[in-house]
Amino acid sequence: MDIKIYFSEVLNAIVHEPHPAMKIYEDLLIDLDQALEGLNSETDDTLTKAEKGIKLTKEVVGRLRDHVLEKGFVNKESETHFFKYIKPQVLSKLIYFIKIFTIESKRPRSSYGAQKQYFEEHIDRLQDYFNDNLEFYHYYRRGATIFDDQYFLRGKADIRLHPDTFHFLTDEQFSTSHDSSVAMIIAYDMLIAYLRKEIQKLGVEQGTAKRMELNKPVPKLFWTSNKVDLIELIYALHTSGAINRGTADIKEIALTFETILEMDLGDYYRTYLEIRSRKIRRTKFLDKLKNSLHQHMENLDA
Repeated sequence: MDIKIYFSEVLNAIVHEPHPAMKIYEDLLIDLDQALEGLNSETDDTLTKAEKGIKLTKEVVGRLRDHVLEKGFVNKESETHFFKYIKPQVLSKLIYFIKIFTIESKRPRSSYGAQKQYFEEHIDRLQDYFNDNLEFYHYYRRGATIFDDQYFLRGKADIRLHPDTFHFLTDEQFSTSHDSSVAMIIAYDMLIAYLRKEIQKLGVEQGTAKRMELNKPVPKLFWTSNKVDLIELIYALHTSGAINRGTADIKEIALTFETILEMDLGDYYRTYLEIRSRKIRRTKFLDKLKNSLHQHMENLDA
């Protein structure tokens, strides 16, 4: 999901809430949303957009804080609404852009596999946050309100009940025990969507690269040892699980070698039974491979 679409949907839900005292804050959200939309048309560089996004959202967070400290709230319902819906929308953007900048700055510029693993590891870490805060995650997701006074009113947090949500102590005038938790949930949802999209893009790029490689002329290769040796190698690859994580059928592996080497292996299962019946040196060819490679290395080291 595009970040602009996601935040617009959430914003629409907020605007329709009956909190007229929140209009100035909602106007700030709309202005920020439009400014962030403008970033997408300015540049395609992710790091540049993240830097500018951080600057924009920090400014809005500051304006929100100044207004809250100057004007306060008309009642506790307005205060709860602000810290449950308004502030987390801005703070989540700030968290999102900071995380994007950090992730992309350290992104490996090597192989498809390395980048994919890098993104998947970050997704796992983000998911861990949800798992570690599952009770509140479900509370927020199902739209519960029973503990809103405790979670989203200033000065109501009990550190004995929520020892991990200590951030509100650093700015008691502009924080509650769980407003940043909501921001983290929103930001991490967006980050996971972003990372999955990047993995998908990598897959498309990888597929394109492979198709380009397939257009290159493939050299002719011929098996110059005997068929028994090749069948021994094929069964070794199959039993080791080295191909397709062990899910490839022996027939698929044999057919692949027959196709690449343009040869007919015949009744390879019968040949395998003969290999099994050897009294000594069952893996004769594999032993030969190991010894020849070892000798080659020894010669290079000499």
